[in-house]
Amino acid sequence: MKKIIFTLLLTGSLIVTGQEKDDKGTFTLSGSVDVYHTSNLKSGSPGSVGVLYGGSGAANGFGLGMVNTIFAYEKGKAGVVADLAYGPRAVAANMYEGAINQLYAYYKASDKVTLTLGQFNTFLGFEVISPTGNYHYSVSYLFNAGPFSHTGLKVNYAATEDLSFLFALTNPHGLTSGANPGNDYQLGFQTGYKGQYFNLAYGADGFGFTDVLYLDYTGGFDLSETFYAGINAAYSKSKDADAGYQGFALYLQNTFSDTFSLGFRPEFFTRTSGAGDTNVSAFTLSANLSLTESLKIIPEVRIDSSKDMIIPGFPGDKTMTGATLAAVYSF
Repeated sequence: MKKIIFTLLLTGSLIVTGQEKDDKGTFTLSGSVDVYHTSNLKSGSPGSVGVLYGGSGAANGFGLGMVNTIFAYEKGKAGVVADLAYGPRAVAANMYEGAINQLYAYYKASDKVTLTLGQFNTFLGFEVISPTGNYHYSVSYLFNAGPFSHTGLKVNYAATEDLSFLFALTNPHGLTSGANPGNDYQLGFQTGYKGQYFNLAYGADGFGFTDVLYLDYTGGFDLSETFYAGINAAYSKSKDADAGYQGFALYLQNTFSDTFSLGFRPEFFTRTSGAGDTNVSAFTLSANLSLTESLKIIPEVRIDSSKDMIIPGFPGDKTMTGATLAAVYSF
């Protein structure tokens, strides 16, 4: 794979014009740091749901999210991105010890077609790994269900300003270190129209199953100058595993000023299996307060409820209420 990346970059550098050879290209550095305090209203419980991916946050008190540093360089039609992340939040979302969030090379074959090779964050879902890309600090059950990232090749085609397509061939998403010992693959597809996206992935998941189907709709609408409604609905099924999931979440946000807004995320999530389904719901109320252009404070209250007692980190509880105060600095 390294040889392919180097060949792709070399090809991009050889076809530039004489004038472009004198250009130094464009280098950018960006990233974020996030920290938080979390607590809950249940005595003896260890933390708050959704603060870290895959389960509950650390014990009541102060905690670290992650530091995220993105190096990007572009010259002519080719470029590379090294997105490095470290900390509990990054490690929980990335099996490669959180060091590499994304690492890829890309080539702009035309104004409409871009080829990308390497590890890149998933194109499915409403939420992303970095807290700078999410309104709420805690993450949804739909996002926790994955996938988080893919390693392989994707082709983006911008048919018009409103219509786009994506095609991908990747390793199973559960394998993020680049190895693929089972020689299994995953196919991906996306079509987008005016901010509404239908996503599909099918194949091996990297966790022992080769027939996993993922369907996802992600979109949203500006209902007024200040009110936005986002939507995420997803379905997954594996016949081999006789299991899957389905869920639905709304992202309702109202902007009151340039520095203050409120958001509410109701979510309903079901894990399906031949042995029977289990359900959980979560209701999250968050505020976004911008102290500066770079520093954002997120106070958040979240209530999770499950009669089937499947709340991550709280298997014996039917309800859990958590309060979190997070600070996210982006640069």
